Amino acid sequence: MDIETFREYCLSLPGTTEGMKWGHLCFMIEEKMFFIIAIDEDNSFSIKCDPEEFDALTARDGIQQAHHMAKRQWIRVANLEVFNDTELKSRVEASRAMVLAKLSKKTQSKYA
Repeated sequence: MDIETFREYCLSLPGTTEGMKWGHLCFMIEEKMFFIIAIDEDNSFSIKCDPEEFDALTARDGIQQAHHMAKRQWIRVANLEVFNDTELKSRVEASRAMVLAKLSKKTQSKYA
């Protein structure tokens, strides 16, 4: 998936906003980051993952622990092509859901 198509997809998710942090494009819900991508470099990105899946994910080529992010909760992926389009979308939705689940019930209800 190319970066523009990916960006459009992320912004189509309810409540998703974009912004720049540390020179990278971030996708957020309620100002809480669920995806960060280095668009000026190699399109490597970091995404929140289920800690139960961490070992299996990091065993795959092109995936490792995300630097400077919560251990075993964020992975760094070499580029958008590491996952096929279906898996990429599914992982983005899961990351967003994990971040949303940490917010108040009132905030969560806005996106139910």
